[in-house]
Amino acid sequence: MIESAAVLFRERGVQGTSFSDVLAHSGAPRGSIYHHFQGGKTQLAEEATRWAGEFIVAGAVAALDDGDPAGAIDTFREQWTRILRRSDFTAGCVIVAATLEGDREPSVRDTAGQAFNAWEEVLADALRARDVPGPRARSIATLVIASIEGAIVLARAQRHTRPLERVSDELQHVIRGALAEAGAV
Repeated sequence: MIESAAVLFRERGVQGTSFSDVLAHSGAPRGSIYHHFQGGKTQLAEEATRWAGEFIVAGAVAALDDGDPAGAIDTFREQWTRILRRSDFTAGCVIVAATLEGDREPSVRDTAGQAFNAWEEVLADALRARDVPGPRARSIATLVIASIEGAIVLARAQRHTRPLERVSDELQHVIRGALAEAGAV
């Protein structure tokens, strides 16, 4: 149910997804949602956001496994290109969908903030491991996330992956420049 909620949230948003939608998508029996999520839709949204955040962080760790932060951008681009094309440009990021709940569901927004922070830490740690100074590493990590998320929004609106391609190319230049400055290239 958590995975189904995450898939539906990225296409419909949290408010646009009902328990009935999650049950239909997951094939779970009706009573199970109330058994597992006594906190209702808020709890489901928090857990789906947490799960998606952990999934993204695990993907980032895997992409950074070879020690090439600039090369990891290619992995992010390829993954999002597949997601966007397979969904006919309807799927966005679950973490962004959770963030947009803000005023209605502050705890869901807070969970999204934790997910973004974890992703930033993984990226910044990879840059620090290549001798990029701490504050610069954190700034680049923030830039990567903000740029990729923004490119996904543009790609959805324009129904093409060109924004993601352009942003990814620029991010690679920024990262390679920072690595060169640190003497890590």
